[in-house]
Amino acid sequence: MITRRALLEIVGAGGLAAATGIGGLATPARAATPGRTLDTAGLQAALDDIAGSAAVGVLAEVRDSAQVWRGAGGVSRLGTQQPVSAAGRFRVGSITKSFVATVVLQLIGEGRLALDDTLQRWLPDVLPDGVRITLRHLLQHTSGVVNYTNTPSFRALYGSAADVVRLRNRTWTPRELVAFVEGLPLLFEPGTSWMYSNTNFVLLGLVVERVTGADYAAEIRRRILRPLGLRCTQVPGTDPLLTGVHPHGYLPVAQDGVIEPVDITVFNPSVAGASGEMISTATDLNVYFRALLDGRLLGPAEQEQMLTAWPTPRDYDYGLGLMTKLVSGGTRLWGHSGEIFGYYAESWTADNGGRQLTVAATPWGDIDPKVPVADLVDAVFEP
Repeated sequence: MITRRALLEIVGAGGLAAATGIGGLATPARAATPGRTLDTAGLQAALDDIAGSAAVGVLAEVRDSAQVWRGAGGVSRLGTQQPVSAAGRFRVGSITKSFVATVVLQLIGEGRLALDDTLQRWLPDVLPDGVRITLRHLLQHTSGVVNYTNTPSFRALYGSAADVVRLRNRTWTPRELVAFVEGLPLLFEPGTSWMYSNTNFVLLGLVVERVTGADYAAEIRRRILRPLGLRCTQVPGTDPLLTGVHPHGYLPVAQDGVIEPVDITVFNPSVAGASGEMISTATDLNVYFRALLDGRLLGPAEQEQMLTAWPTPRDYDYGLGLMTKLVSGGTRLWGHSGEIFGYYAESWTADNGGRQLTVAATPWGDIDPKVPVADLVDAVFEP
C-alpha cells in the first residue's frame, strides 16, 4: 500500500495535513443508569491516530447506558479539507451477513425453514454436495464451500485495484457468483471444520428468495430496517451510488508507474451481493445490534442458536452470522467486521448488554486500519 508520505506528495501536503476531523459530540442516552465515564478526549485522539496513519477518514459512535459519543477524524475526500461527518454513510461489507442471518433465523422461527434443512432441498442441483450441506453449515461457515472471491477464476478478473476500477459498473447475479466455485471440491466435510466463505451467504440469499418469493433485500427491509426505523441503511442491489453525506473510499492504482489514489466510492456492489453489499451509518448499526442482542428480532431458541459459536483460528469465534471475541479486559463482544473496496468497518456490542462501538474507516496509509481499530476496541471496552 502507498505510504502516508507518498500520499501527501500526491494530494498536496498542505491540504491534507492541515485538515482535521470534527470534534466528538457527547449526548445523553435514553437510559439513565450510569456507566463508566467515556474518555472522550482519548477516543478522539484514537480516531485522529487512525486517520493519521491508516485512513483518509474515520468515524465512530460509542453508546452505553449513560451517554452517546460520536466522533470523526481525517477528511472525507482527498485533496480537500472537508471533515468527515460522524453521521456519514459508508459501505459495511460483511456486516451484511448479520442482517441476512437474522432474516434466515426469523424464517426458522416461523417454521418456514429449519437449521438442518439441506441446501439441496431449497436449491436443487446448485452444488453437487448440496445434499450434505445444511443451512447451519452455511450460516456458521462450516460448509466447506470454497470462498468465490478466492477462486482463480475470480482473481483472474479482480487481480488488482486497476481491475476493480475497470469492472466497477459490472452487474453480477447471485448465480454467477456461485458459478465461480462450480467444479471445485469442498474444503472439508461439512460440519467438521471452519473456513470463512462469502459463497455461503450468497447461497443463503438465494434460499431466502426461494422460500419467501421475494429477494433477501426486500426481506431485510420488511423485517429489520422498517421496524427499527433504520432509514439510513440500504441494500443497494445494483445501484452504484453512495448517497447522502459520506466519506469517499480509495484504491491504490498504478498510473504511468506511479501509485495514485483512485476514488472507488461509486461502484456496483452486486459483486458482493448477500455477502457484503449493504450501506449504513454508525448509529443505525448500533441500533440494529442492540435490538438483535436484546432479543427483539429473534425468538429465544433462534437467539440461542445464533450465539452458539464455533472456534476459529482467527481473533474471533463465529456464531450464526455473528462474530464473538474477548477483548484484553475480558469483556465478551458480539458483532461483525466488514471490508469492501475502499471501506472498512467494525460493529461490537458488549455481551453484558452494555457498551457499543461502531467504527468505519476509508483505508489509506502506512498500516492496516485493523491494527489501530483493534486498539480502539480494547480501549472502548476496557472494564
